[in-house]
Amino acid sequence: MQKKHFLRSLSLAAFVTLAGCSVPGVYKVDIQQGNVITQDMINQLRPGMTEQQVRFIMGTSLISDTFNPRRWDYLYSMEPGRQERRQERISLIFNEQGLLTGLQGDFMPGISRDQAILGSPDEPEVTAYPDTDINVEEEL
Repeated sequence: MQKKHFLRSLSLAAFVTLAGCSVPGVYKVDIQQGNVITQDMINQLRPGMTEQQVRFIMGTSLISDTFNPRRWDYLYSMEPGRQERRQERISLIFNEQGLLTGLQGDFMPGISRDQAILGSPDEPEVTAYPDTDINVEEEL
């Protein structure tokens, strides 16, 4: 009788312990791993940059390729509480002189957020006056 009661208590305790991991309403922590990579960081990269300049923009790569030291891999993984894990990666390739020659992965160079807001310095800025029909073009 005591053995049966002990087994029931033990199995109930095991059930409650295991069920506690997936009970709705329990907060699950967001898990971030790796180097944070943003599109603005990628937009700052230019061919011919030195390794030191790239390291200043991107930070130190957490993954080093032992077979190819001229390739730096950046990996970022984010798993929000109850959502699916999202992973982003980018590989930067340097030549023998230590200059950036290429990149591949989930990001591609484009217009930075600042350039999108401020506009390109090559294009004239058009100023519109709301009370008139006059537009003035100014060179930056």
